[in-house]
Amino acid sequence: MTGIAALAMGAGWAALTLWAESAGPKRSWKLGNQAAKKRALIVYDADPFYNLDEQVCRSFGQALADNGMRVTVATVRAARESPEQSADLYVFCANTYNWAPDWSVRNFIEQHVKLNGKPVVAITVGSGGTGSAQKALEKLILAQKATLLGSRSLWLMKPNDEARAKESNVAVAVSAAYAWGEKIALQVNAR
Repeated sequence: MTGIAALAMGAGWAALTLWAESAGPKRSWKLGNQAAKKRALIVYDADPFYNLDEQVCRSFGQALADNGMRVTVATVRAARESPEQSADLYVFCANTYNWAPDWSVRNFIEQHVKLNGKPVVAITVGSGGTGSAQKALEKLILAQKATLLGSRSLWLMKPNDEARAKESNVAVAVSAAYAWGEKIALQVNAR
């Protein structure tokens, strides 16, 4: 009986993983002055459970746009189909599944962009245990010979800022992404 329960649980976990790891819908947004000289591409794969990734990416992108950059925020599916993949800054936001960055974002980094020498920011989102996924994402980006400007984890359930623990974790993550985006914009614009 215990073996059957373990087998059923394993099969359920595998099915859930395959569903969560499959590429999400095709969506993209253009932010900022489209004639701006500096361009940023932000890529994420839409999480089927929560949209923390989308909210964080759009907030980070808005900060870049508010600081003079032309920004495209796109799901992996939209970014794969877009001819515009040359950018002055790449931002990859990976969801954490099974303590690793999601398959779609990893595949996009490995097979769809040339990052040699390009500035990159890594964002890892998840429920709270994102440490190993963040390290794996950083390692993947560095293996592509990119310049990693920064890496950060933002959480759905674990407090993103202990001083703001009474606020919604999502609201704190979104505001933290915006503040970080402003700092990154200054770095990129100074290049």
